[in-house]
Amino acid sequence: MEDNRLTISIELELLKNAAESIADQMALTIVRTARSSVAKHSMDFSTALVSAAGDVVAQGLCQPRHMCAIPSAAGAVLDRYRDRCEPGDIYIVNDPYEGGTHLPDIYLFEPCFLDGLLLGFSCAIVHHTDVGGRVAGGNASNSTEIYQEGLRIPPLKFHDRGQPNETLFRLIEKNVRVPDKVMGDFRAQVAACGLGRRGFEDLARQYGLERLAELFDRLLDYAEELTRSAIRRLPDGEWDFTDHIDNDGFTDEPVPIHVKIVKKGDTVTADYTGTSPQVKGAINSTLSYTSSITYACVKSVLGVDIPNNAGFFRPIEVIAPEGSFVNPLLPAPVAARGLAAMRITEALFGAFAKMLPDRIFACGVGLDTGVTIAGYYPDRKPFLFLEFMYVSWGGGPDRDGMDGCSLPHSNYSNTPVEVIEAEQPIMIDTYGFMPDQSGAGKYRGGLAFRRDFRLLTEEADLQLRSDRQRYLPYGLQGGRSGTPSLSQLNPDRPDEQTLASKGLFALKKGDVFHHVTAGAAGWGDPLEREASQVLDDVRNEKLTAAYARREYGVVVTNDGEGRFGVDEEATVKLRAEMRAGASA
Repeated sequence: MEDNRLTISIELELLKNAAESIADQMALTIVRTARSSVAKHSMDFSTALVSAAGDVVAQGLCQPRHMCAIPSAAGAVLDRYRDRCEPGDIYIVNDPYEGGTHLPDIYLFEPCFLDGLLLGFSCAIVHHTDVGGRVAGGNASNSTEIYQEGLRIPPLKFHDRGQPNETLFRLIEKNVRVPDKVMGDFRAQVAACGLGRRGFEDLARQYGLERLAELFDRLLDYAEELTRSAIRRLPDGEWDFTDHIDNDGFTDEPVPIHVKIVKKGDTVTADYTGTSPQVKGAINSTLSYTSSITYACVKSVLGVDIPNNAGFFRPIEVIAPEGSFVNPLLPAPVAARGLAAMRITEALFGAFAKMLPDRIFACGVGLDTGVTIAGYYPDRKPFLFLEFMYVSWGGGPDRDGMDGCSLPHSNYSNTPVEVIEAEQPIMIDTYGFMPDQSGAGKYRGGLAFRRDFRLLTEEADLQLRSDRQRYLPYGLQGGRSGTPSLSQLNPDRPDEQTLASKGLFALKKGDVFHHVTAGAAGWGDPLEREASQVLDDVRNEKLTAAYARREYGVVVTNDGEGRFGVDEEATVKLRAEMRAGASA
């Protein structure tokens, strides 16, 4: 009996690795063949294998925040085509109110068969550069209803028995501003789905249909068991936290995101009751997206190697009242819901920090900033630049926050300067870290960075979605808050203009859009930071000597020839004075 269980265990592990490898190969196919920078450089896409019931059985190493979005979209496809799937079909959907999350995230599902029986689907999601709508890029934060945001595609056949749906292809092509990139990314998705289908069908031939279905069921049960086991090791109780988005782009009113974590036995509930009602601006988050973010954050907290499949979802409940910011009702706009993702994440980690104070990092800065610069060349050929900026981690219980790195609940990259300048009429005048722009702490937050975009063609529109000017990244365990973001047009010129965090702005040739991201927060008392660490940061030009003295009480000396040191006696005295002042 023991030998039989071991054999099954090995068989299951081999199947898990094989399925995940297929999903990863699908992801590599998109990286290698996509046309847009947002796909091939920022890596805003995901791949997965999905069972015939619509459950994710394996997800590629792509976007954690797509974990629940895939089964939601798969369910919408199955509702329409469950009994009508044919070999060679590919199904498409992006409607946020029928399985999707926002219009630029377009899902393709290709059914997989063995001997005429449906095995499941290969799935590829890509964030497309444009989906039409009133503003280029499909991410306008100042749209007021989904009908303004672009093409809304319900579950439809993208390919019908191996033949492209020419009507749909032409409709999409005529409604997007950069059809070469959009249709090129579709071809990458189709190639990835085809690879996934062949891999899925190979597995079925290897194991047999019944055995494969049985093993996938066991794999989901295994993920559930691991998840429940990890949850049981967490303390029981309730913890809540509220974070804020500065505004929705129309009023100056903050948008609170409130979450209560309830942990009992082997289950976790995330209850968003008390969160703001849905807002006018396009930063609302659909329920599927809110759930995905919740699952990704819980998985990060558990710290256990759990397979990325639907079994992981079972012990986790999400409560999000209808009509709220985290579960809006039609026709609420959702194009810029990436900002909501950040605050939902940070509210969750804020609650988990109360549960696990020695494990959770202070607030970092992720994709708060989305920038679209779009217009036309003199010959009326369109161009469209789209980028989401990924910044830095907050300080943690045992280490500084990483500078210039995507946060653990996402998996993105910033677009290389050389790519921007080669593909767009834009010059990057400045790109680098900002000294002193982070929260101080025993372990400091990661630094903010700046990008300065100079327009080289006659005119363009700038669509900006940013935040953290008012409600800063929060510190933990005595660590300081992070630093605010800043957006300006033409800094240090007579026509300098400070921009609102969200909106649509006109650019003309030679204009410079200057953006400084928020800086991440610190963890722990700054006066407990080793003076040698502060000195290293000054030497590396991450901090100035004045900042080191003001925030850390460390007196840094300079011999005038670039050799820095620490005045130990003066530092001890200054820190004693600062502690006395703080306690007074």
